[in-house]
Amino acid sequence: MGLGSFLKNVGEKIFGGGETPAEQAQKVKDHVANYGFDTSGITFSVADDKVTISGEAKNWEEKGKIYVAAGNVKGIEGVTDQMTVKAAPAATTQAAPVNQPKYHTVESGDTLSKIAKEVYGDANAYNRIFEANKPMLSDPDKIYPGQVLVIPQ
Repeated sequence: MGLGSFLKNVGEKIFGGGETPAEQAQKVKDHVANYGFDTSGITFSVADDKVTISGEAKNWEEKGKIYVAAGNVKGIEGVTDQMTVKAAPAATTQAAPVNQPKYHTVESGDTLSKIAKEVYGDANAYNRIFEANKPMLSDPDKIYPGQVLVIPQ
């Protein structure tokens, strides 16, 4: 996927200050795992306020959520996604471009309804975005400027 940009001064505060890059990487991995994502086959590294994620995610949906959870951390300004996705059984395999997640960076004044109207043409479809960003979002009204959200297709 390449490098995605995040706002460095927004997001969850998981760093205390003074951590080594290896300690920061472990904190990001623990943070992502705390949302219930399987990080056993995923490697995180941190350098120059950027996270690189590699390994194999279980599916496209989880890949997108891991990417967003790692980037929405205060002190992180970029995420390089080098993850692959486990192959689905041949009968159910879909082409990657159909399943690849899309992302939206929240701007001042955005609501999930406003984003849903822009993306889907229906403000009432906000729950699709909310559900796609669980468990990182606990309430559809609690989004903040600079936050990156997964936008389901």
